[in-house]
Amino acid sequence: MAIEENRGMGDGREWTMSQANPAGDLSAAQAEAMRLARHYAPAYPWSEKARKVLRTNENSYLVIVEGRASTFHFRVTVGELIPDE
Repeated sequence: MAIEENRGMGDGREWTMSQANPAGDLSAAQAEAMRLARHYAPAYPWSEKARKVLRTNENSYLVIVEGRASTFHFRVTVGELIPDE
């Protein structure tokens, strides 16, 4: 499972990976992705006023977080780790 989010302010914003952690089997990972979409505290905005969770497919969520002065977003994605050959 991975979380990607905007970090920084103004022209210094960048899209980065915040977390990449194993989450068990597929159903456990999907449940964890939903939990994170609803409750993960992104780096920005500092003061959350509202949150919209959009499921983009069965393994991915786009979350829009509105703060007092700006709006940021993050993505939670479930992926399958492919072992080295």
